[in-house]
Amino acid sequence: MSQTMHFLGMPGQVADEISAFDWSSTSLGGAEYWPPALVTTLRQVLATRQPTCFWWGDDLLQLYNDAYLPMLAGREKSALGQPFREYWADVWDGIEPFVLRAQAGEGTWIENLPLRILRNGIMQDSFWTFSYSPLYDDQGKIAGLLNVVTETTSAVLDRQALEEAYLEAQKHLDEREQYEDELKLLNRELAHRMKNTLAMVQSIVSQSLRGATSIPEAAATIGGRIQTLAKAQDVLTGMSVTAAEITAITRTAVAPHIDGDDRISIVGPEVYLSAQQALGLSLAIHELATNATKYGALSRPEGRISVRWSKGEYNRFTFDWQESGGPPVTEPTRRGFGSRLTERVVSDLFQGQAAIRFEPTGVSFSLIGKLHDADDLDN
Repeated sequence: MSQTMHFLGMPGQVADEISAFDWSSTSLGGAEYWPPALVTTLRQVLATRQPTCFWWGDDLLQLYNDAYLPMLAGREKSALGQPFREYWADVWDGIEPFVLRAQAGEGTWIENLPLRILRNGIMQDSFWTFSYSPLYDDQGKIAGLLNVVTETTSAVLDRQALEEAYLEAQKHLDEREQYEDELKLLNRELAHRMKNTLAMVQSIVSQSLRGATSIPEAAATIGGRIQTLAKAQDVLTGMSVTAAEITAITRTAVAPHIDGDDRISIVGPEVYLSAQQALGLSLAIHELATNATKYGALSRPEGRISVRWSKGEYNRFTFDWQESGGPPVTEPTRRGFGSRLTERVVSDLFQGQAAIRFEPTGVSFSLIGKLHDADDLDN
């Protein structure tokens, strides 16, 4: 940096360039004829270390200090003495309102103004905090405007990055909180289902022992019913904590009893049952299939079973089991636990009516009730 003292009495790179510039070819004329107001303003600007620029005269010709040079990034060689509007044509639309207000005598200040600017030959996004103030000539008339400026691009981008990082961290925290809430809900549901399942197992064991004629018979009955319960639990676990699709429940319950592809017809729309409804209906289907294998349609090769269900408005649900082609049916003189489970338990779970009919052509079972919502916790 030159330390040469010249007519401005100021050292510095820009001061040297101003001294060497041919001002006689501009509307300002030779520097030796400049008015005192212009010279005083220029001395003040050159003396400050704050990036400062000003424009003077009818053409608003540009002057600035050494601290302002970094703002020019790649275009500083052609900046001195240039008309404001022509030199800053790339950002003129963004700054013109501030220029007009300063020319009207009003000082302005703006923080972090975004401007797309040509720098080092490339259009770049940038941010600026600056003030525009009117400058007066020796007669007190507005002759130019002063720009005190700070580039805030790095600060704005850093703040944006920090805000994005904060939002991302908050997102992860929210996701973790949601995960923990879901985990708590899952644990509550699993505990609830465990209690219900244990109560159902206790009832199965108690009722099976009460109705059995021998220990081996009781063991076989209990084992089959608990195995069906376990398979229904597997279906629930594979699908959802709180719901299972009825087709999977039905096929799982009848699977041990099927000895041919055409023996059991299963038809119905996609319907999701709550956990308790799925377990109860699974046990009922198991009881029906077991009886059909021992005494009903599945005890003969020509026997068939039709299983159908439907879903209507307001979660209305119907389920029908119809046997045909089996031996003649007579109504038993004593109803066992399986029949009571099939009728009473299922009707309670579906808040409706369920009934087994021992018709001569084959046993039938019908259920009319209501589905719980998929997110019902089976209270």
